[in-house]
Amino acid sequence: MRKIFLFSILANVLLLGCSKEELGHNASQPMTITSFTPGEGDGGTSILITGTNFSSDTSEIEVTINGNRLVLTGANTEQIMAVVPKKCGSGPVTVKIGSNTVTSTATYNYIFTRTVSTLAGAAAAGYNNGKGDLALFNFSGATWYRSLGISIDDNLNIYVADPGNHCIRKIDPDGNVTLLAGKPTASGYADGRGSDAMFSLPYSTAVDEEGNVYVADPGNWDIRKISPDGTAVTLGWGTQAPWAVAYDRTTKSVYYISCDFNGTVYKLENGNSTPVISGLVYPCGMAFDNKGSLFISGHGTSVVYRYNTTTWKGEVIAGKENEAGYINGPGPTARFAYPWGLAVDNQGNIYVAGNGTTDGLASNADQSIRFIEANTWKVSTLAGGSTQGYVNGIGEVASFSAPTGVGVDKNGVVYVIDKHNNRVRKIISE
Repeated sequence: MRKIFLFSILANVLLLGCSKEELGHNASQPMTITSFTPGEGDGGTSILITGTNFSSDTSEIEVTINGNRLVLTGANTEQIMAVVPKKCGSGPVTVKIGSNTVTSTATYNYIFTRTVSTLAGAAAAGYNNGKGDLALFNFSGATWYRSLGISIDDNLNIYVADPGNHCIRKIDPDGNVTLLAGKPTASGYADGRGSDAMFSLPYSTAVDEEGNVYVADPGNWDIRKISPDGTAVTLGWGTQAPWAVAYDRTTKSVYYISCDFNGTVYKLENGNSTPVISGLVYPCGMAFDNKGSLFISGHGTSVVYRYNTTTWKGEVIAGKENEAGYINGPGPTARFAYPWGLAVDNQGNIYVAGNGTTDGLASNADQSIRFIEANTWKVSTLAGGSTQGYVNGIGEVASFSAPTGVGVDKNGVVYVIDKHNNRVRKIISE
């Protein structure tokens, strides 16, 4: 059906081009966009833009959505046919010819295809290095294993907090899982390199621009820094048990948070903890955007907060405090059910891992990864749904079993700690 529709549009363009006298663009007159069709689609969709004072010379024309250039396949002075690139996102259509530019009032709604696959791990909890399902993690061995730690460096290495194995794992860009630091299957406390280091319950990770990994370990009440060669050193001890850690690239500062009834965010500097936000009810996931704003998942209140790091004044951007549920839509009308891990991409979009209940209850309303659009705070489902399971697929066809951690790389690829499936899942949006 789509191919027939596009063929019909293209035929109309050719007819119009043949039936009208071809005139060039008049630089002294403004351009207009009266409409474009279709109004939505994915990468590869051809759209017909109708207006005035265009050009039949496609080399003169530039068409963009969100700054992403479309490929032109035909044009005359009143119509332009262009192909939408992958990952361009939603936004108005802009046409530029010479010094003249016009932008549509309507928005093109880009429909992403979110494909979920398994990067590493198998159903059984255990410890093994390797690629794909040869690797084993222990996310589900005990109810208190509630890792939200999955972070990606600028070289696309992935770091995973593996609490059941008391260590930090590394997944390279080819998908090979190795040990970064910690003594597999042995709980304890020790600084050192690789397996000479010891952790108790590593729950959270964050990565800086130099590839150093920061780890919050509520079992030891400490925050560790692991250099790229796997050497772990203690940065400081938590005033409260540190459940999550975040790194602010704008100030080069490390913060941690306690998942407590009177949860507090602390800045860690020279081994000392300074409280900056207090009075939160069981907060958990935390991450900074590239402008320095701090986002926190309110596990105890089922909302997502944003904080201004100059004033530390906060606001709820999505969900309603103390009203758990699973509803997509504008921020105030959306609902979350005890969210856990949280990540922010380079565009300021937020990703929330939905199920932070103690044992990953199947009855929890949210078994998905939610997407909060930057600035508008509109909430949608990236992948998964309200039912536990293990299915690879597209969008809400895919399923997770207690997704607790989420991370996003510089290219927008999302990674998920899937607790009861003992796997690291991968979501590619196109």
